Amino acid sequence: LIIDTSNQCLNRLSRGRTKSTRCAWPGPYDETLEIMLFRSERILSQERHDKHKLYSLDAPEVECIGKGKAHKKYEFGCKVSICVTHKSNWITSSQALHGNPFDGHTLNSTLKHSERISGSKVREAYVDKGYRGHDYKGKARIFIQGKRLKTMTRWLKRKLKRRNAIEPTIGHLKSDNRMGRNYLKGIEGDKLNAILAVSGYNMRKLLAAFLYALFRLDSFYAIPLLKPLPCSSIVCCAQAD
Repeated sequence: LIIDTSNQCLNRLSRGRTKSTRCAWPGPYDETLEIMLFRSERILSQERHDKHKLYSLDAPEVECIGKGKAHKKYEFGCKVSICVTHKSNWITSSQALHGNPFDGHTLNSTLKHSERISGSKVREAYVDKGYRGHDYKGKARIFIQGKRLKTMTRWLKRKLKRRNAIEPTIGHLKSDNRMGRNYLKGIEGDKLNAILAVSGYNMRKLLAAFLYALFRLDSFYAIPLLKPLPCSSIVCCAQAD
């Protein structure tokens, strides 16, 4: 039984980059072999505190995202910006963001994308503390959770508490709609996976609304499943890592 560590395997792979090794892979495999050897050398040469490190040979676009939580300090992948309506949790925007950007620097593009998709202007947006120092300069009012205002009314406090409803929505996207693990290749695959996951989530809610309307026609089906609501101009934004 021979046991080798990953570094030893990569060292042997890099040392095998000779003329005889390249000749052993004729035709269309030359370019693929050169790319994999270049990535393996990059992994061997990078240090612990380097920036823009390579974490995967097959998916070089994967990034390390700091969660700041005790049970899971880091995750590997890309950020996805989610925007949902305030009352009925319809998702109006979903964007895969590469480069591990600061949450506040994504708010402007997220709200503009939500307005373009939904066709209604955003009047109020409720976000978490990660959006402090955001770049939004539009007409919508931005309310950050945990920030006390001088004119904090009871209704505004209820709206800020309602912002927490976006967290289980992200959980359903990850567990039920396959956003937790992407099987599509490349940066474009990450963007497509974010769009498809949100489309599946909204389709489930839409089908439930149709079933609710259908069951209302029969007196035997009196259990409400989901009441369809119009698109709201009040949204909540968050980052799904």
